[in-house]
Amino acid sequence: MGSDGRFDEFASELAGNATHWRDGEPVYDRGDTVCVIGAGGTGLTAIKNLREAGFGVDCYERETGVGGAWNWRHDRSPVYSSTHLISSKPFTQFPDFPMPDDWPDYPHHSQLLAYFERYADHFSLRDHIWFGTEVARVEPAEDAAGGPPRWDVTVKGSRGGAPRTMRYAAVVAANGHNWAPKMPDYEGLADFRGKVIHASQYKDASQLRGKKVLVVGAGNTGCDIAVEAAQQAAKCWHSTRRGYWYAPKFALGKPADQVNDRILAMRLPFKVRQWLLHRTIKMTVGDLTRFGLPKPDHGILEMHPLVNSQLPYYLGHGGVTAVPDVKHFGHSAVTLADGTVVEPDLVVFATGYLPRFEFLAPELLSTDGAGRPRLALQMLSRTHPTLAVAGLLQPDSALFTLSHWQTVFIAQWLRVLDAAPDKVQALYARLRQEGDRRYTQGKVTDSTRHWFEVSHFVYLRELEKSLHELEAVR
Repeated sequence: MGSDGRFDEFASELAGNATHWRDGEPVYDRGDTVCVIGAGGTGLTAIKNLREAGFGVDCYERETGVGGAWNWRHDRSPVYSSTHLISSKPFTQFPDFPMPDDWPDYPHHSQLLAYFERYADHFSLRDHIWFGTEVARVEPAEDAAGGPPRWDVTVKGSRGGAPRTMRYAAVVAANGHNWAPKMPDYEGLADFRGKVIHASQYKDASQLRGKKVLVVGAGNTGCDIAVEAAQQAAKCWHSTRRGYWYAPKFALGKPADQVNDRILAMRLPFKVRQWLLHRTIKMTVGDLTRFGLPKPDHGILEMHPLVNSQLPYYLGHGGVTAVPDVKHFGHSAVTLADGTVVEPDLVVFATGYLPRFEFLAPELLSTDGAGRPRLALQMLSRTHPTLAVAGLLQPDSALFTLSHWQTVFIAQWLRVLDAAPDKVQALYARLRQEGDRRYTQGKVTDSTRHWFEVSHFVYLRELEKSLHELEAVR
């Protein structure tokens, strides 16, 4: 599936099912089929788990291949040429589809894309994906007769074509949240004569070569770009507003996330685990405030750390100069919070992304004034039980294990909701009541970067509990 002509053929086959109308246009009824939006890693596991639960699935993908953000040929991909995973293989792979044994601990982005392609082929998922097809609108069906709410989904070709509307039993949005750049608004920025880009526009180290570069932002991407600038640029300043814990990729001879998981398995008190990890970081990374980085204002495990073994190396060798937050821009210079003035040729804003669900009315996701969706169990609409968002998480480990179990829950939830809607009302009420719960063990700031932050073991434990509750009412 995928070409506009093939989609036209599909719509023609459905013409006889146009038993509904909306605004004078036909609506093609897809019965009990579930609509999945996006064929990245989360969308793929949603298709698989919904199919295994007995649902028909139509997945709409605006690009021409699977992989989502991890297919760097896609327009919205934030991936750059040197990107590697920051989570190791066991914590990145889907539970039912292991990565090859001979792959490195931290695979390259091209390997992860190959993994998703193999996953799609192994489970025959491409038969359910309409490539090159974009979702324009998702709206509650107007004339649904009783039962759980149904959805009218209007789709169109990504490169043109007439829109068509299909009616679905449920919708799972898996369109990702790392593709709409968040740009800062500094005084004087509009008049700055140097080049300014967001990290989403960074693709290759050649963009840095020979330039004086200011990298703004201390996320994992900002650290990676600063490290590449240390190797390619004439000068690199790395501006950070607050302090973070910087974890190495390897500790005690193992990937650091595997060491952390072993500590978790000991079931030690939270404060004891904090002490052990503080000791580990002290022995491996040391105190980075001596290089000019701000002191963290939180304890380790209270926010997920930055994972980068090379940044301390280049700070220690002078390839990266740590500087404070930007105060304002001039025509050719940037003034920092401490009064220092630097003159970069290139400014890279590694300032993160904002969630975007352009096809949904904000109230369907209980979106607040700042733009943050408020979801039950961080995935279910609080007002429409047949609308879910999968993968809207920022975990301290990899995402895809969590996405797998999220979509297992969604599939079972929809199955019970369809068969016995009255039996899940108590569970739905509890999940809605806990809708603002943060699934972490420590304090989390309310910045956009941390909106969706979860501790993976806390969140998985809650998913397991909710799955058991579903099983009990089946």
